[in-house]
Amino acid sequence: MTSMQPFWWFALPVLLLPVWWHMRKRERTRTDLLATARFLPSAAPQQQRVLRWSDVLLLLVRLALLTALIAWMAVLAMPWKGDTVFIDPSLEASPWAAQQVQSAGMSAASREPLPADLWNWLALNEHEWRPEARFLILAPHAAMPALPPRLVHAADLRLAPPSTAAHMPTRERHVVVSATAERLPRWQALFSAFSTAADGANRYVLSDTPTAATELIVWDRPDAEPPAAWRAPLWWRTANANGQTQTPQGLTWTAPQWPLQDVDGARALYERWQAATAPTAPYPMPAQALKAERKQPLPTPLARSPEWLALALLALFAIERILAHARRR
Repeated sequence: MTSMQPFWWFALPVLLLPVWWHMRKRERTRTDLLATARFLPSAAPQQQRVLRWSDVLLLLVRLALLTALIAWMAVLAMPWKGDTVFIDPSLEASPWAAQQVQSAGMSAASREPLPADLWNWLALNEHEWRPEARFLILAPHAAMPALPPRLVHAADLRLAPPSTAAHMPTRERHVVVSATAERLPRWQALFSAFSTAADGANRYVLSDTPTAATELIVWDRPDAEPPAAWRAPLWWRTANANGQTQTPQGLTWTAPQWPLQDVDGARALYERWQAATAPTAPYPMPAQALKAERKQPLPTPLARSPEWLALALLALFAIERILAHARRR
């Protein structure tokens, strides 16, 4: 949504005004007296208003003119925003953010939450800001775009120190463990240790049956097969040798001894697991000041009103004036 443009469509009920105006009977301002009327008693003239259609062609032209005007206002983009600070929600209450806003001289600037895809979002919505507006971007980190950003407005990207940004919330990771009663406590102890790794960024929730959120199934029953309906991206199963196999139920890692008892083996398994499932980290973008590289914003459907709509408005206005003048004559 660009500014308040789409709300102009709520003005369509205005089209009822010319319909009402054309349907009501006009008052006659000229009266002619008959010669024999002097023999009749005088009486005040009485007029009765009736609804009737009149000047249908002029009515249709005026309706089309109002519709075209509303449509033109609904797609017209007018830059109305000034200096803006884009700030990550985790930095809203930090003294560092307040210091950066003050040092940049943008204490009176409006604030907006930092968009997820910042540079593409700015390129598509930059027509909402006035040409002299500036951008101050405060974020804990920023991903390097494939191409250098080229904006109409100058942008100052400032990155918060690592200690300033709020801690990331703990991520729940769902694991299904199916093991015998004597081996289940070992698995519980292993995943409890995994939960303390990486400064507690992950919390492992163990359950008995898989769900859509399950990312690992531990099947520690060498003498039985798992249910065919169970699915998970990764399986740990007991086998005679270490290996990795892709099955219809998911990728399977095998080992002759589960769970691992030594610390080094558990650490190696944890690092291998995290490396295989961790999302790709984008290349970080350093803090920098970006100069204005474009003279005009990129054309977008809402930022550019169609030329034919403006020509239609001009033509309809000219026709309406001609018909109104002809009716008076």
